[in-house]
Amino acid sequence: MALQGIKKILILAPHTDDAELGCGGTMARFLEEGIEIYVAAFSTARASVPEGSDPDILRKEFIKSMEILGVPEDHYFIYDYQVRKLNYSRQEVLEAMIKLRNDIQPDLVLLPSGNDLHQDHEVVHNEGLRAFKDNSIWGYELPWNHVTFNTEAFVTLKQKHMDKKWEMMSVYESQLIKQRNYFTREFIEGLARVRGVQVKEDFAEAFEVIRLKV
Repeated sequence: MALQGIKKILILAPHTDDAELGCGGTMARFLEEGIEIYVAAFSTARASVPEGSDPDILRKEFIKSMEILGVPEDHYFIYDYQVRKLNYSRQEVLEAMIKLRNDIQPDLVLLPSGNDLHQDHEVVHNEGLRAFKDNSIWGYELPWNHVTFNTEAFVTLKQKHMDKKWEMMSVYESQLIKQRNYFTREFIEGLARVRGVQVKEDFAEAFEVIRLKV
């Protein structure tokens, strides 16, 4: 992928772990290459935290993840919209995105795929298109939420990028304890190997190209 002209990338994440799951390796590579990374997480999923747990646990885990990657504190944004009910706050989400657009002026926006079936992801995708309709936009892959996914762009990765992605994900102890089959190193690296095979590389993350401005 030609990175010429791309200096700022904004990742829109419905929940606090979606950016890492969908494009954590890409984030690691781009940051390594001197591109500014910004991340906005729209829900800390308080209602999904097990009873008796710290209700702020996902916020704290997200902050740890950003620190591991090396994203400065003023480059990530955490909102507290209610999990699975982002559609109730659609206008507020859009207004938050418009402020991000005006403040950051990103060259590329990464957001959930248009084929993502999760209701919160659908809201972030749709409002992201509205807010950033004049920007280049790619949709990232979360295959457990998809029936189909168009692999139209690939970011090739090295083992060090996969290691960084897993290091970021491994701070989400609240998610690891749930033993979801997609929240494992085996799955994460396996999917990246499949995408790598498609472009004759060891690893890659795939994206759908929603809009491309060059």
